[in-house]
Amino acid sequence: MPTALSILDLASIAPGCTARDSFENSVALAKAAERSGYRRVWYAEHHNMGAIASSATSVLIGHVAAQTETIRLGAGGIMLPNHSPLVIAEQFGTLETLFPGRIDLGLGRAPGSDQKTMFALRRNPASADSFPEDVLELQGYLSGNSRVPGVQAVPRAESIVPLYILGSSLFGAQLAAQLGLPYAFASHFAPDALHQAVAVYRDKFRPSEQLAEPYVMAGLNVFAAEDHDAAVAQKTIAYRARARAMIRRSAAGTDFTDAEIDAFLASPNGSQLTAMTRYTAVGTPAEVRSYLADFAGSIEADELIVAHHATEIDDRLRSVELTGGLIAEPVAP
Repeated sequence: MPTALSILDLASIAPGCTARDSFENSVALAKAAERSGYRRVWYAEHHNMGAIASSATSVLIGHVAAQTETIRLGAGGIMLPNHSPLVIAEQFGTLETLFPGRIDLGLGRAPGSDQKTMFALRRNPASADSFPEDVLELQGYLSGNSRVPGVQAVPRAESIVPLYILGSSLFGAQLAAQLGLPYAFASHFAPDALHQAVAVYRDKFRPSEQLAEPYVMAGLNVFAAEDHDAAVAQKTIAYRARARAMIRRSAAGTDFTDAEIDAFLASPNGSQLTAMTRYTAVGTPAEVRSYLADFAGSIEADELIVAHHATEIDDRLRSVELTGGLIAEPVAP
């Protein structure tokens, strides 16, 4: 098993439920993760997605942090081109001041949305080009070494908010290596470049004040249950729902039977969607342990960040607990 196990909580809104239900579930999940020895829980910035409630990522982090005690919480990630670096520094400086030693800041350069939403966010399509400079500007605000004369982020926490570079391509790997920052690969939904990106990151890594040696995190999906067939059923239900949601973006108002969804996922047209969840551990704790160990070993991961996707919250919490039970010793945050 890797050194640490963490969670990506997508703050999903299940059919028939509300965003408030999702937030209550996120609190329950973070408490379960805290009891079970996970290192951290991260939330991702998404916009204009009716089934994901984590658009105001820093607000959700604060809400969960206020109802937990020790576990680290953070963004996995903030899509920095959507924001001013100063505003993000103020938000996460506030969070770290309120919850010292518990806040992480993962950064990505994708829009976290579709093109129309990108324009609604007042984002220029070329804004991603300045991502490296924006990361450095943000880092300066958080450390008290502003790169903009006369401008400081207030409040600035006494301790530094650690930065992580998120990615699913070689760009993020190269940037994380150049800046000497931890690298988190989004292999839970974009698996293709995982091994190449990790190799590039390690090869080009330069030590920094934050990090002396490369630190690799990688995402994957988990469905853990006491019974193998139950875990498989949870996976089937969750991935059918995911396929429906994606298909409806271009076929609004159309309903599909389970058989139609299964046929689509098995077809050449659906193969790309199926391939996105290539890295999925499903089964009993013993089966999940074996999968996680093999996956971590294939890239020598320092930390795995797992997304538990069971549709029902009780099943999701049980998956969190069973997978957490694989951690040899709870890790101090």
